[in-house]
Amino acid sequence: MKEALLFETIEKKSVRCHLCAHYCVIPDGKMGVCEVRQNVDGVLYTLVYGRTISQHVDPIEKKPLYHFYPGSTAYSIATPGCNFHCEWCQNSDIAHMPCEYIPGAGSKAAPGQIVANARRAGSASIAYTYTEPTIFFEYAYDTARLAHDAGIANIYVTNGYMTPEMLDAFHPYLDAANVDLKAFRKKTYNRYVGAGLQPVLDSLKLMKSLGVWVEVTTLVVPGLNDDPAELRDAAQFVAQELGSGTPWHLSRFFPSYQMTDRPPTPISTLERAMQIGLQEGLRYVYLGNVAGESNTTCHVCGRILIRRQGYMVPENHIQGGRCPSCETPVVGIWGDGK
Repeated sequence: MKEALLFETIEKKSVRCHLCAHYCVIPDGKMGVCEVRQNVDGVLYTLVYGRTISQHVDPIEKKPLYHFYPGSTAYSIATPGCNFHCEWCQNSDIAHMPCEYIPGAGSKAAPGQIVANARRAGSASIAYTYTEPTIFFEYAYDTARLAHDAGIANIYVTNGYMTPEMLDAFHPYLDAANVDLKAFRKKTYNRYVGAGLQPVLDSLKLMKSLGVWVEVTTLVVPGLNDDPAELRDAAQFVAQELGSGTPWHLSRFFPSYQMTDRPPTPISTLERAMQIGLQEGLRYVYLGNVAGESNTTCHVCGRILIRRQGYMVPENHIQGGRCPSCETPVVGIWGDGK
């Protein structure tokens, strides 16, 4: 165990965690919602520091990030645990691992080892992903600082439920984030996630203001968040609060975990959602978990700028951040494609 950051000791040896927007008040001997932070005699400890449940080299497009170093790889790590309880969780085996297994789960890997592994793999970035990276903040923070010094970018794939205190500490080392906007109704978050919507929206706006490159993903679940009015509200938020150049990824749902009573998302529903996003002024709307190409095109002249086949990028025509045909700027962080 390692002493946690971002907490305060309050009365009767209880602590209040300031890491995520649950702001858990944790009595002595108990754990927070995430089940990986424990109060021991009035001091909060993280139970997952330096242990990874997963390490992989992934295409950056898998995160998904389409406007951040396209064609590069991200060295991706995770620890067990999550501060959400989504009924459709795609990684429930590690996100909701029984708490008694967590302290010994995974493999030891110090922050320096993670950075060294990323360099050996030739990865342009390290992605904190698969589970919720906010709950292994201390581990990610120490790794990110070393990565930053080594010229390696840092990426969060996150539910966005962190606190302003957490982002204030982490943002100097955070280059990009893909944030899951799981719905655009408070009652959906309350019922199916066990959290609130507003802190996610606040985090998105704060990350944007801090200069973090942000892309947004919405898993479109039949009968849950696929109402056109709700999708339009979400698109308006992304366009107006984050900017029309913010990529919005619309992913296809497949039955999993505790939500097996619904069919996969019809392709027609995703296509309708894409049209809504474009109507609301978004320039880059992408479909995920579907077969075929998902290309980036110039919003002015229509030229294909980046051609994608699955997670592969066989063509990238962006030159100096612009369309080579009409020289329209294309927002993103393009790097050198390494």
